[in-house]
Amino acid sequence: MAEMHRVIVRVTGSQRDESGEQDTIRMMAEGRHYFRNGKHYVLYDEKDLTGEKGDKTSTVLKIGPESVTLLRQGAVVQRQHFAEGEESKGDYQTPYGTLQLSFHTDKLDIDYGTVAGTVDVGFALAVNGQHRSDNTLHIEVTSAPEDKHKLN
Repeated sequence: MAEMHRVIVRVTGSQRDESGEQDTIRMMAEGRHYFRNGKHYVLYDEKDLTGEKGDKTSTVLKIGPESVTLLRQGAVVQRQHFAEGEESKGDYQTPYGTLQLSFHTDKLDIDYGTVAGTVDVGFALAVNGQHRSDNTLHIEVTSAPEDKHKLN
């Protein structure tokens, strides 16, 4: 098994809908990082945004040199794949039903060192075949304080 490092994950997601209204969500979590087969893996748990106890989603970010895959399992189940200029499709499963999503990635900037780095994604989101919003996702991964000596 690859060496595991404790990390802090900060995610900022923004979406602008058809009317121009913008929403931004920020999340921070402790997680773990390891590097295997040329890819960075960042694992962390998200708490339900409604604040209900017990509802969490385990998230894995698989960061390669030219793509990022987001895998979520728990309160929601989702797989998003981002590669610049490409479209990907996937289901978004919630306790209330499943939506069919597609993502067209128009921007992907990956700046990653040994343990820490940033990922910036710009993408259009369609739900059940209808364009819903233009989105940005900023992911920042830093070493947890006791792991600072292992940073890049």
